[in-house]
Amino acid sequence: MGKRLAAWLLLMLALTVGAAFAAADTGLNGGEIVIPEFDDILQFRVPQNEAMAFVQDMKIGWNLGNTFDANFDSYNGDEMRIESAWCGVKTTEEMIEAIHAAGFNTLRLPVSWHNHVSGEDFTISEQWLARVEEVAGWALSRGMYVILNIHHDVYPEYMYPSLEHYETAERYVTSIWGQLAARFEKYDHHLIFESMNEPRLRGTDIEWHFNAGDARGMESAECINRLNQAFVDTVRASGGNNAERYLMVPGYCAAPGFACADYFRLPEDQADNRIIVSVHAYTPYSFALDMKGTDSFSAYSASSKREIANFMNDLFKKFIANGIPVVIGEFGAMEKNGNLQDRVDFAALYIASASARGMACCWWDNNLFRGNGERFGLFDRKNLEWPHPELVDALMKYAGYDKLPPRPEN
Repeated sequence: MGKRLAAWLLLMLALTVGAAFAAADTGLNGGEIVIPEFDDILQFRVPQNEAMAFVQDMKIGWNLGNTFDANFDSYNGDEMRIESAWCGVKTTEEMIEAIHAAGFNTLRLPVSWHNHVSGEDFTISEQWLARVEEVAGWALSRGMYVILNIHHDVYPEYMYPSLEHYETAERYVTSIWGQLAARFEKYDHHLIFESMNEPRLRGTDIEWHFNAGDARGMESAECINRLNQAFVDTVRASGGNNAERYLMVPGYCAAPGFACADYFRLPEDQADNRIIVSVHAYTPYSFALDMKGTDSFSAYSASSKREIANFMNDLFKKFIANGIPVVIGEFGAMEKNGNLQDRVDFAALYIASASARGMACCWWDNNLFRGNGERFGLFDRKNLEWPHPELVDALMKYAGYDKLPPRPEN
């Protein structure tokens, strides 16, 4: 396809998406879907510093989920086919352009590396690394922020956060990040490194249900603190742009409650206020992530507001009020029984609540729209379409601290 034709098609796509968003917002879709208004959600008094301004500028993000994070316990085929093994589509620059045109200002790029490393030093395959860089470059060239991480590598042979496996885990983390830091050193602050995705005791009874009274859990939490520190030290030691790059770190399984607990420590850092707390929150769980849970959500109900506000308030009090930024790297609500209005209500309330507190959020999109799996699909990558533009419009309506009215001075 010629560049001029491709540019024209992308322009038409952007105009079509924009028109669809406008239709959803003004009721031109027959009044079936309504984006809620929140007169009672106001800006929190967020400390003014460079780190908070940085995260506020990220505004809203989109996860290229089930793509470069796809992985297999054992795989002997062409490693480059793994990219489309779960999502069914190979990433194109047209996809990234459509994401950007829709208003997303951040691309979270989850990557599993263990199917693409060799040797005791975990050397990353050059063709896999080059492909990751290519996709990241498409977003960075458009002025987007990109979050690059280590994703589904929680295996004893790679990055398992227990004392028994700690030596291997630290060697893996420092090797992978040493290579990534060297490869991406030339990119500016729009590229963010995230140490790990949901580190946890995979395969145990406390994988998702952490118990501070369980010695295994406390041991794992401390291992995660140490791995986060090893990550920061490795990136900073590489120098150049990495000396001041923003870095994201999670607590146990990236849950907000575990990040707010006393056993989570922010890494020591030679750079001034360049650490971002990374959390994931599919809240309320019964609606957002539980496949057997409810398909109903009311943005105006006290219980809905309370459950979302509670965990965000905890993050605000511990981190943001003290000038430490927070990014919700994954959130979303899966489709259940055609509950689009409920998902629109959820998206609007969630983003408004996060924006009011100065937090940026990234929707988890696995390109799944039908079937029995977790249907978090937002952007149809194969057809470059937004099946439910009203949902995207709900996100954009409140994405950004400046989208909420200021709190009156008392």
